[in-house]
Amino acid sequence: MNLWKTLCVRWQQLRRRTRWLLAAPLMLCALLWAADLLFPLPLPEDDLARVVLAEDGTPLWRFADADGVWRYPVSSSQVSPYYLQALLAYEDRWFYQHPGINPLALLRATWQNLRGGRVVSGGSTLSMQVARLLDPHARSLPGKLKQVWRTLQLEWHLSKDQILTLYLNRAPFGGTLQGVAAASWAYLGKPPSRMTHAEAALFAVLPQAPSRLRPDRHPQRAQAARDKVLRRLLAFDVWPASAINDALQEPVLLAPRQEPRLAPLLARRLNHADSPPLIHTTLDASLQRRLEDMLMGWRARLPERTSAAIVVAELPNMQVRAYLGSVDIGDAKRFGHVDMVHALRSPGSTLKPFLYGMALDAGLIHSESLLQDVPRRYGDYRPGNFAASFSGPVSASTALSRSLNLPAVQLIEAYGPKRFAGELRNAGVPLALPPLAQPNLAIILGGAGSRLEQLVSGYSAFGRSGMVAGLRFQPQDALRERRLLSAGAAWIIRRILSGQARPEIDPRAQLVRRSTLAWKTGTSYGFRDAWAIGVAPRYVIGVWIGRPDGTPVSGQFGLASAAPMLLQVHDILANRDSQRAIPLPADPQPASVGVAAICWPLGQPLGKDSANCRRQRFAWTLDGTTPPTLLAADQPAGLGLSQTIWVNEQGLRVDASCSGAKPEVLALWPAPLEPWLPSRERRSARLPAASPECPPRNGLASTSLDIVGIREGDQLRSPTGAQGPRLRLSAIGGSGKRWWFLNGRQVAETLPDASFDQVLERSGVYQLSVLDESGQTAQVSFRVSR
Repeated sequence: MNLWKTLCVRWQQLRRRTRWLLAAPLMLCALLWAADLLFPLPLPEDDLARVVLAEDGTPLWRFADADGVWRYPVSSSQVSPYYLQALLAYEDRWFYQHPGINPLALLRATWQNLRGGRVVSGGSTLSMQVARLLDPHARSLPGKLKQVWRTLQLEWHLSKDQILTLYLNRAPFGGTLQGVAAASWAYLGKPPSRMTHAEAALFAVLPQAPSRLRPDRHPQRAQAARDKVLRRLLAFDVWPASAINDALQEPVLLAPRQEPRLAPLLARRLNHADSPPLIHTTLDASLQRRLEDMLMGWRARLPERTSAAIVVAELPNMQVRAYLGSVDIGDAKRFGHVDMVHALRSPGSTLKPFLYGMALDAGLIHSESLLQDVPRRYGDYRPGNFAASFSGPVSASTALSRSLNLPAVQLIEAYGPKRFAGELRNAGVPLALPPLAQPNLAIILGGAGSRLEQLVSGYSAFGRSGMVAGLRFQPQDALRERRLLSAGAAWIIRRILSGQARPEIDPRAQLVRRSTLAWKTGTSYGFRDAWAIGVAPRYVIGVWIGRPDGTPVSGQFGLASAAPMLLQVHDILANRDSQRAIPLPADPQPASVGVAAICWPLGQPLGKDSANCRRQRFAWTLDGTTPPTLLAADQPAGLGLSQTIWVNEQGLRVDASCSGAKPEVLALWPAPLEPWLPSRERRSARLPAASPECPPRNGLASTSLDIVGIREGDQLRSPTGAQGPRLRLSAIGGSGKRWWFLNGRQVAETLPDASFDQVLERSGVYQLSVLDESGQTAQVSFRVSR
């Protein structure tokens, strides 16, 4: 009985002990789980470190974190296998086998350190090194226990590949560099996927003492440490002996490390709080670097405090290949921090090609339509030409290629400024106006605001069959297109802007061939902005030059300032494509474009009516239409182009009621062009003499407007030491008020019988013009010498 009681007691004691043995692991797990909740693993959060990348992955610009550190995040698949092999063989051979802590490695390191009396080697695994990077600790026993705890947390929460990725991106490489990719680009100028054996061994050991082993400052130390890694790889038979021997012969000679410093203003533009660590762009790093170097070369040639901006985009996909928002972001005197690609400025004459294309589509003109470059008055608005003179009769193509202002104003008056601005806005090229302001005639000469990026986008229509496409700065940006012009109108305008405006000129006859560039310049009021925008076979290029603060720069205008820079950029692009053997895309003539022989002044084919064909020209036409000559809105009544007169058998002009009178249609030039026409083409010479027996009752001839006080071809000389000659000027004939222009600049406004005095202060050639209320003009040219 006592035996039985004894056995029962022992059994109960054993059960109680077993229960504790079974409960202990559960309690330990609960404690660890609670500790994990109370002291969570400090995994990296977004610290706003960013790297802006070119299309091929080249770093363009970096934004460091709060500690000034920049990184280039990569995965293990984006790193050279040589580096991974060297890293694991040197730092942690059993990385994929141990649970984060390698007891054998710890014992071996402890024995070596005790035997040597100093720290000979460490027993930290890669996981333990990552734990120290994530949560730094003191080199003490409590610190070591903390590191062990963080290592265990890493192994619980992350896979081995995730831990390895953390090391690849957080390992220190000296100074502000963290991660193997950032170090590879800084020291080697290439991605870590292209490391050689020698470079991989060097980068595997650098994090051990990144400052002491910096290869650009201490190449001997770095080479000794690298060779130690290589010999260990040989001992472990990781790489072939031949590869290791070649690597041992390679010296460590690295240039000072470089931080990415390209496209800073685009980088700033794309960097937001919600941006990913790697900001991908469409830029071509080599082209960006080439153009930044070119622009720095222009720096000394630009006036003081003047900046410049350049945008290059590929036409097929509208991806931006180069983006230069200023000359130098660090130049405070030139306001280098201001992004002039995005700045709102006056576009000057760069809007004119859009108007001519729209007028072609609207059936208002063809390429050789007769326009009037004469003094005009629109209420209080009196536009003039940049060259301060007038040319009289000009074709639409000539007016556009020479950027004449008066024909453009005549054209937008017929097309409508509100319609013009609305069409641009609908196509994605909005124009900025002051609050409550409406588009007016001045809009075509720069009386609105636009941005370089918007103009470049708009000009893409001339290279994309009339379709405007927005610029794409990042690969994920969608290609958005809107139609602005027909394919035929876009093709004709591009031909005009490329110097091939007339169909009878064969481009194959040119002695010097270069890839065709269609381009247009512009200058805003007061010489504040100089523009040049070009459409090449594969690219659209935009250039702006000026002062960001809007201060005028005397003598700065599109043709002299921006155009040379545009042509240099185009030559760089053409040479690159030629070296890469990239063929030029085909540019077939659209089916809607034809050729017609037209006659001035009516602007239409006249066939056998040679008497009224005063000047024949070959024109590009759209959809087979040849619109008649566009008259100005203020063309005097009764002075149209086609006039019916009555003549007798002797050819004298008579009244329609006269006996034997026969009708005859006479093509006459627009009345405002009279002063610029040869004497044989003027109305007085074209109209037959009136018959004395039966004169016409309603004569076509009006009182002609003539200048009094100076004659055509006069040469005046200033008295020695005196003020320039003083002229008393007036006009006879015509009707209403007179507006006087000297070299395109208005100098006076007079009543019909009044005169005024004009002093000519400088020597040279002068052009004096007068305009009356009926639209008639008179003009003389003369010279003043000292």
